[in-house]
Amino acid sequence: MKTTLNINDTLLAKAKAHAVRQRTTLTRLIEEGLQLRLRSSPATNTKVSKRSIPVFQGRGGLVVGINPGSNKSMLDAADDDA
Repeated sequence: MKTTLNINDTLLAKAKAHAVRQRTTLTRLIEEGLQLRLRSSPATNTKVSKRSIPVFQGRGGLVVGINPGSNKSMLDAADDDA
């Protein structure tokens, strides 16, 4: 299949030179790179890793009188601190 890619000029020049040194084509070099990248991708691994999202467990909360659902209220409160 043919496709068009936008590749950084310096990277493309390095890739072409590497392909020549390896006596292969640029197409084959790109295909091999994609295969390696996809093979090592976490989405293709059978082992699923769970990541936890850090949650602040401190004290405090919203300042009385500020509506967190109102941009105007939040911006007004930010201006008061300046």
